[in-house]
Amino acid sequence: MMLVLAWNNVRDGRAGLAASFTSVLLAVMLVAGGGLLIAGADTRADLDGIVGLLAVSAAVSAFVSVFVVAGTLSLHVLRQRRTWALLRSVGMTPRQVRRLVMAEALMLGVLAAVPGCVLAVPYALVMGAVLRVTGLAPGGVPVRITAGPFVPALVAGLVVTLLAARVAARKATRVGPLEVLRDSAAQRRLLPWPRAVAGVAALAAGIVLVELVPRVKPADAPPTGLGAAMMLCVAASALGPVLLRALGGLLGAVAARLDPGPGTLAASWMVTQPRRAMSAASPVVLTVALSCTFLFAVATSDAVAGVTRTGASAWAAPTLVGSAVIYTVVAVLNATAMSVAERGEEMRTLRTVGAKPRQLVRALCWETLLVTGVGALLGTAIAAASLSALGEALTGEPWFAYSLPQYAGLVAICAASGLAATLGAARRAQRG
Repeated sequence: MMLVLAWNNVRDGRAGLAASFTSVLLAVMLVAGGGLLIAGADTRADLDGIVGLLAVSAAVSAFVSVFVVAGTLSLHVLRQRRTWALLRSVGMTPRQVRRLVMAEALMLGVLAAVPGCVLAVPYALVMGAVLRVTGLAPGGVPVRITAGPFVPALVAGLVVTLLAARVAARKATRVGPLEVLRDSAAQRRLLPWPRAVAGVAALAAGIVLVELVPRVKPADAPPTGLGAAMMLCVAASALGPVLLRALGGLLGAVAARLDPGPGTLAASWMVTQPRRAMSAASPVVLTVALSCTFLFAVATSDAVAGVTRTGASAWAAPTLVGSAVIYTVVAVLNATAMSVAERGEEMRTLRTVGAKPRQLVRALCWETLLVTGVGALLGTAIAAASLSALGEALTGEPWFAYSLPQYAGLVAICAASGLAATLGAARRAQRG
């Protein structure tokens, strides 16, 4: 009975589950495709030099995949809290609701994992060709279809999907049916204690890893610095609502001064709903922090070694991190569109009190820019901490090489993605 109901919900709610389906599919594709590249490089002695780079790139992709899948699915489940409240009001117990959510997540994971594995092969072939063009692997990376890379990708995709669904379902069923059905302008609990504990633990682990970077062997410094950035990203996501309320207030004051009406409304949205805003800011934090750490760590290592990359080889590192950036762009699109779409009733209320459609669209655009700005600031701080420790490990000073165009391009991509999703969702809301 539960499986039949879950299947009907998945089939009837295809539009709402599209973002989660895409996230799981891309996660399996990135993890399995990266595994195929590493397995192929291990079979060639002349490719030993790029195995480590491929491993780091695969680790970044896997981390981003886990992060995005958990965030997207949790956001979708929480958006359906009224559905769960209605089911509880007609007699379904919290345990049954959790089982229903888990069954839906399991079906979604299975449905997305199969095409993800299929797409992993052409993804690996394309990345192998890119490595050949950039000169990192002049003879190319052979891609042999083996079961090894697919097994961890499938397991990781299903496990992350189920864990994300379980956490979100517990949040949705903790509140009583009548209380869930009420609308609240402000979130009562800014930072639940489990989230605060996890955030503080991740922050402590990140700080410890940053301190370890200058003390490990030079060959181990880049992976340790990347691990520190990952832990700090987890901490920023967990503690983000508090940070976003503080930074959003400062940036919101600027928006309110530049555009008094819409800017003030956008700033108030961030203050009253910081957790909702953080769901859209987290992918930006990931994009800026991990991409800058990976790209500029390679640039710093090349500068210390006296290596100057020109032509196609200069695009090697950006290409390897490009797949993860594209994935986070999809996450920005999904999170922003879902955040705007769930406020249809709020938009209609503002229209009834005199707000014009253009004013609402400008307010939503300001909110997207503010969220992107906060995410970029947090991501920049994380990358700067990791890269400074790496520079100290390689040169004895907290220095690192960087590219301002690459950094500006990453921030611009996040802002453009968010604005595109905002305008599309706002148009659909206006039609409603």
